[in-house]
Amino acid sequence: MTERLRAPVDAAALAAFRILFGLLMCAGTLRFLLSGWVAEQYVRPAHFFKYPGFEWVVVPPEPALYALFGALAVLALMVALGLFYRVAIVLFCLGFSYVQLMDATNYLNHYYFIALVSFVMCFLPLHATWSLDARRRPGMARPTLPAWMLWLLRFQVATVYFHAALAKAQPDWLLHAQPLRLWLAARTDLPVIGPWLDETWVAYAMSWAGFLYDLTIVGFLLWRRTRVFAYVTVLVFHGLTHALFDIGMFPFIMVTLTPVFFAPDWPRRLLRRPAPVIAAAPAARWPAVAVTVWCVFHALFPLRHFAWPGDVLWNEEGMRWSWKVMVREKSGSVTFHVRSRETGRAWQVNPLRFLQWRQASEMAGQPDLIAQAARMVAGDFRARGFGDVEVRAEAWVSLNGRAPALLVDPDVDLSRVEWTWAPAAWIRPGPEGPPLAAMAGR
Repeated sequence: MTERLRAPVDAAALAAFRILFGLLMCAGTLRFLLSGWVAEQYVRPAHFFKYPGFEWVVVPPEPALYALFGALAVLALMVALGLFYRVAIVLFCLGFSYVQLMDATNYLNHYYFIALVSFVMCFLPLHATWSLDARRRPGMARPTLPAWMLWLLRFQVATVYFHAALAKAQPDWLLHAQPLRLWLAARTDLPVIGPWLDETWVAYAMSWAGFLYDLTIVGFLLWRRTRVFAYVTVLVFHGLTHALFDIGMFPFIMVTLTPVFFAPDWPRRLLRRPAPVIAAAPAARWPAVAVTVWCVFHALFPLRHFAWPGDVLWNEEGMRWSWKVMVREKSGSVTFHVRSRETGRAWQVNPLRFLQWRQASEMAGQPDLIAQAARMVAGDFRARGFGDVEVRAEAWVSLNGRAPALLVDPDVDLSRVEWTWAPAAWIRPGPEGPPLAAMAGR
C-alpha cells in the first residue's frame, strides 16, 4: 500500500484541482463583495459571536475589511494561475480562516471545507505543472506527483459525503422526511415542479435519495465503469439543491471539485494533451505519519457528539465541523430576563436591540450562542451603569416541525456560564416523539 501511495501519477488532475479551486474562490469572494454581504455581516453588527479559544479574533475597521476580501480574491486568482503559489495559498488559507473566525453566526459547512482544503493545499506542490511558476522556473516543473497527494484531496472531499450520509441515518430524515417536508412545502411557487413539492411521497423520495447519494456517490465516482453516470448524478443532485434551497456556494463547490475522483490524466484526455512519461517510484519519502494522523482525526472528529448525551440536533454539542448537512430546521424566539443583583430591578430584553436579525435568528437555536448573547447583555448593562446583573433566557425552539420547547434552563444565570468540553447541564432535554408535521401527514 505504501509503495502504491508513493507511486507517481499524472499531475494534471492535481493541477486542474488547483485551477478550479482558485477560480471558484475568486468568483465566490467577488460575489460576496458585490452582493453587499461584507457590510451586512461584518460592518453593520455591533456585536460578534466568538468560537472558544478564538476570542482574540476581531473584525477589522471597514476599509481594512474590504481590503482583506479584495486580497482574498487576488490570492485565489494567483492560486489558479499558479503564480507565487506557495505564498498565495498560505496567505489565502490564513485570510479565509480568519474571516470565518470573526463571527460564529456565519458558520457554514462549506466554509469549513474550504478552510481545510486550502490548508492541505499549502503542503502540496500543485503548481508543479500547468502554472506560471513552472514557466518562470522550469527546474521545478514536474509532470507527475506522488499518488498520495491525489488521494489526500479525495479523502477530504469524501469525508463530507460520508459524514453527511451518517448524519441522515436517523429517524427525522429517513422515517419522517424532515426537515425536507418543511422546506419543500415552502417552494410550491416554483414553475413546473412546484405543485409536486407539497406531496408527502416526494419529500420521502428525496430524503432517501439524498441519503443514498451521499452514501454511495464516492464509490461510483471512483469506479471507471460508473464514473460518467455518477458525475451526471452529481450535476443533477447539486443543481436541484441549488434551485430548491438557499445554501450558497456549496453545490458549486462540490460540482467543481468532485472531478478529483476521476483518473489522474482526465484533464489531458479532455484537452487532448500528450501524456507524460511515468517514471519508476520516486525515491522521496512521503509524510506517512502526518497524513495518517490528519485522516484519522478528520474521520473521527465529526463523531464526537456521541460522547455527549442527548440529540445533537437539539443541543448542538458537536454540531459544527461535523458535516451534518441540511438535517435540522430550527425556528425559535429568545427573550432575555435581566435582574439587578443590587436593587432587584428587572428588565426584559429583545435580542434585536443589540443583534442584527440574521445573528439573532442563528443564535436562537444554538445554546452556546444564547449563553454568549447573555454575556453580551450583562456587559451592556454594566457599561450603562446598572452594576452586576443576572441574565436568564427564555428560548422557545421548534426542531424539524415539532412543537416549540424550552431549549435552555430559564432559571440559570447564563451570564456566568462559560464554554467547556463537558456536557452543558443548563441545556434542557430535547422534545421526544416524532415531528407534529409528520404525524399530521399520516
